[in-house]
Amino acid sequence: MKKSLLLVFFMFALIGYSQEYFPTNSGVKTPKNKIVAFTNATIYVSPTNIQKNATLVIQHGKVLHVGNSVTIPKGAEIINLKGKFIYPSFIDIYSNFGIEKPKRVSMNFNKPQYEASRKGYYWNDHIKPDTNPVTKFKFETKKANELLKAGFGVVNTHLQDGIVRGPGMLVALNTTAANGTRILSSKSAQYLSFTRSNTTKQVYPNSLMGAMVLLRQLYIDANWYDNGNSNNTDAALEAFNKNKGLVQIFEAGSKLNDLRADKVGDENGIQYVIVGGGDEYENVAQMKATNATFVLPVNFRKAYDVSNPFLADQVDLSDMRKWNQEPANLKILHNNGVTFALTTHKLKKLSDFNKNLQKAIAYGFEKNAALASLTTIPATILGKQQEIGTLDKGKWANFLITSGELFGAETVLYENWVQGAKNVINDMNIKEIAGKYNLSLNNTNYTLKITGKGEKVKAAVTQGKTKISSKITYKDHWISLILNDTINKELYTRLTTRVQKKTENLKGFGYTIEGNRFTWTAIKDKEVKSAQKVAKKKGDSQPSIVPITFPNVAYGFAKQPEQQTLLFKNATVWTNENEGILTNTDVLIKNGIIDKIGTNLKAGKAVVIDATGKHLTAGIIDEHSHIATAAVNEVGHNSTAEVSIEDVVNPDDIKIYRNLAGGVTSIQILHGSANPIGGQSALVKLKWGAGANEMLYKNNDKFIKFALGENVKQSRSSGSTRFPQTRMGVEEVYMDYFQRAKEYDALKKSGKPYRKDIEMEILTQILNKERFITCHSYVQSEINMMMKVAEKFDFTINTFTHILEGYKVADKMKKHGAGASTFSDWWAYKYEVNDAIPYNAAIMHEQGVTVAINSDNAEMGRRLNQEAAKTVKYGDVSEEEAWKFVTLNPAKLLHIDHRVGSIKVGKDADVVLWSENPLSVYAKAEKTLIEGAVYFDMEKDLKMQQAVKKERNKLINLMLKEKNKGGNTQAPVKKDPTDFHCDTVVQF
Repeated sequence: MKKSLLLVFFMFALIGYSQEYFPTNSGVKTPKNKIVAFTNATIYVSPTNIQKNATLVIQHGKVLHVGNSVTIPKGAEIINLKGKFIYPSFIDIYSNFGIEKPKRVSMNFNKPQYEASRKGYYWNDHIKPDTNPVTKFKFETKKANELLKAGFGVVNTHLQDGIVRGPGMLVALNTTAANGTRILSSKSAQYLSFTRSNTTKQVYPNSLMGAMVLLRQLYIDANWYDNGNSNNTDAALEAFNKNKGLVQIFEAGSKLNDLRADKVGDENGIQYVIVGGGDEYENVAQMKATNATFVLPVNFRKAYDVSNPFLADQVDLSDMRKWNQEPANLKILHNNGVTFALTTHKLKKLSDFNKNLQKAIAYGFEKNAALASLTTIPATILGKQQEIGTLDKGKWANFLITSGELFGAETVLYENWVQGAKNVINDMNIKEIAGKYNLSLNNTNYTLKITGKGEKVKAAVTQGKTKISSKITYKDHWISLILNDTINKELYTRLTTRVQKKTENLKGFGYTIEGNRFTWTAIKDKEVKSAQKVAKKKGDSQPSIVPITFPNVAYGFAKQPEQQTLLFKNATVWTNENEGILTNTDVLIKNGIIDKIGTNLKAGKAVVIDATGKHLTAGIIDEHSHIATAAVNEVGHNSTAEVSIEDVVNPDDIKIYRNLAGGVTSIQILHGSANPIGGQSALVKLKWGAGANEMLYKNNDKFIKFALGENVKQSRSSGSTRFPQTRMGVEEVYMDYFQRAKEYDALKKSGKPYRKDIEMEILTQILNKERFITCHSYVQSEINMMMKVAEKFDFTINTFTHILEGYKVADKMKKHGAGASTFSDWWAYKYEVNDAIPYNAAIMHEQGVTVAINSDNAEMGRRLNQEAAKTVKYGDVSEEEAWKFVTLNPAKLLHIDHRVGSIKVGKDADVVLWSENPLSVYAKAEKTLIEGAVYFDMEKDLKMQQAVKKERNKLINLMLKEKNKGGNTQAPVKKDPTDFHCDTVVQF
């Protein structure tokens, strides 16, 4: 019977643990499967399950028992942790531990690579779902030890390269085990981003909007492939489809990109886990509306060194605010019900993780929420809550032993156990030495103050009021104190002693700079309270946080503007309608529209504005702008009809506010002119403080940018190989793409199976008169060519923009039905503009062409009233007609004249009150309204200017205090934002 039981036990051992026996050069490795019991501790089984005076029992790297009524198995090693705490180890869900990111290959836009370099894979090198992280993984013991010191036991790592990066792997930071034991999952999640791969020179995509649409097309192609419709084998698409069942983690990196990533996910029925940028607090309502779980960095920026006033002026207010507000990100999101995990991602030093987390807690982030964000939440995200994240029975024995409550400034992390293997961080049996001492050596007395717990101690040495330079280390029960007394001529360098458990005092040997040895003593002052109690009594005041505005930059609003009922009295009203210019006229605005126009209108509950001697006009509309966007050109192909500026609208651009100050209420944000067929435009109202989607026009006709001339044939890009290289090549691009679009549309309408192509979808909209072209143009030959191509495919060019030789072909444009959006007096800034004349707008207008004056420039955009005035000088256009060039006419070109562009009952209340004739160089926009809400008010602006100065001074003082307290600082950095133009190319 005994032999049978022994045999069963032996067989069980072989079945259960045979995989742990591996032959090595030194013989057979026997596993250490002893039972260890940790008693009398406060155990956080989970953030919400706290057991006091409890016991934790582990064996085989797993939790065997936990709780207050635990029977300790015989033979167990018992470790008494009275007064100490046990917590689950942390999990970093977003890491590149053990997987090196490849170095970026240098790009050469003069000799670009357009095709993919991998054969048998997807057409774009930035899509790499086939990456196998296991083959690239190498356990980094040094980095593992750094993570262990920070409290981490498990990391979810992947190759951080490319737009689709493939799966990650879940790794336990067990420095003594083999990879087979460490790797908890070889396919833990699929990772995505908006960032290009470092390993390829393939140009497309070079923009954020290109990355977004590449992902959209990828999802379409993957479904097409998965349904067996492809004739080719594609290893990337096969891998992508296999990874669909994994958690999808998307590195977005900023509040606006968070929303963009969520948009792509929602379009494809996927809820991404979003890796944010730490600025989510600025748009917390929108973050919550995504319904996403976030992964957030705690890489709070250092204070700027603003001790030099000149350099202080270089720092943008928004950057100052971010330093002040970023630590509140976690508190604000948590308090608003947004779920998130934390990560060490973006930290330059791992040692900053706990410091920054403690700072966030000082800003009001709850400690239990912090613990959950590092344990249960990441485990749940990965679907590994049955294995990690808490200390429930059967889970991996990954836990921390601390001196006190986690995240406390004085708390010492003693040990970090991973899979039952102990990692000593600080000796838990070391004697506490914090306190005040009377230090005596060589007949000289000093005051020695030691603060901190365990081995995390700091020392301050003074002689009277003089501070002595010092540095202390405390390890393995030994103190080493280095001094440098420049006052006392008897120089010495190092004091050492081994701390004795039975005495409070310190005594040891010192060594002078010459190497002479002497004795020293440090008698503890027992009347002084412990450093911890002093700190508690002193208390750290609640951080002073400046208010968040909408947007959270200078001149942002405390709350978003709301519609008002307003009555303008006795204004000179430029109606842009048959009534012409009305004097001494009242205009009532109600519910966001123009309600009444007349004289002696009754106010009711309206706010009355005395407009006597002032001029009321429709808001200016800029048909061609490049402000308020995060990208302007996608240069990777000669046709990028698939990309859309709507994806990259930037509602935080200060140029929006500046344009409002110039009376601008609507703009068309155009793609640049890098390719013959550019991207889709965004038509927006300049609702400063609103989100990007709130700014977009709804239910309106859609537009796209085309381009002709030097830019598209790359005249100024030596060595470029992209087709076309000539003006006749540009024509061929149009002929080819529209013929393909025509055939695509026919196939689509036939009912036969077809692969959806976003680019072709947009081009067929042009053929079907559902989308309209704004075409960058200069010389008459190409203008004629473009109209002929359009007529061949039975559609009309809606608008020629720039059109500086439009005066030569105005009659043909009228016959074709094209409008013109031009500059008032630009010429000779490149060769194809040599024939430009300032009478261009007037001549086209006389021929019956609908003419608008546009900016194509951030500064000119806020002075379009003056640009319109130039057409009065050059061509003798009437003032009334000249004003229509920047109001009603661009509204007609953009097909929104039924809503805006004139003052008419029923139209949107997008109006501007000017101090005098709006065409005057002295005219100022006193109030700019959009849909009845005041977005710019000159009187309020003056107050805001003073508020900005006051806030800057407050933040500068706070940063100076931070520096004076010994906090780390960084050099001031001047923010130099890019002013986008037609030919701007930015690699994201």
